[in-house]
Amino acid sequence: MNAYEMMLVEYSDELIVDDASVLPSSVKGFYAAEDKGNIVLLNKDLKTVNERVCILAEEVGHHFTTVGDITDLSKTVNRKQEEKARRWAVRRIASLKDIISAFEAGCRTKEELTDHLNITEEFLLWSIDYYKKKYELMTVVDKQYIVCFEPFGIVKLFKEVD
Repeated sequence: MNAYEMMLVEYSDELIVDDASVLPSSVKGFYAAEDKGNIVLLNKDLKTVNERVCILAEEVGHHFTTVGDITDLSKTVNRKQEEKARRWAVRRIASLKDIISAFEAGCRTKEELTDHLNITEEFLLWSIDYYKKKYELMTVVDKQYIVCFEPFGIVKLFKEVD
């Protein structure tokens, strides 16, 4: 079972997920809370499993974090809710511990990281930018790793830091 299929199973009790040919090509996904259930529509033209994972995670993020119609992105409040859903998705599918796990598995390039995490390069770069805004230049994780965000890299420490 791939990462996309595992997410479908994980959220099957809460969401109805379907491919949609009605979405404009510029819209990759759409979430709606309806009387009949919470619905996620994914653009049928999504090409890769990694792209489907990223878009599904963001739409699930809307399920857990946003309220109401936020389709008008000219409004600041709607852009903030869009950002909130994407941050949720980052923490769900590209957490710092996930990135460290990929590093421990031998991943060193962007391509290796995206393959290991089942995400797109665009999502990886957005994730790194999110963590950089949150932690600035670097952070210590589990007293064993230093994750640097510019330039991006991970250092495993020989001795735990306090």
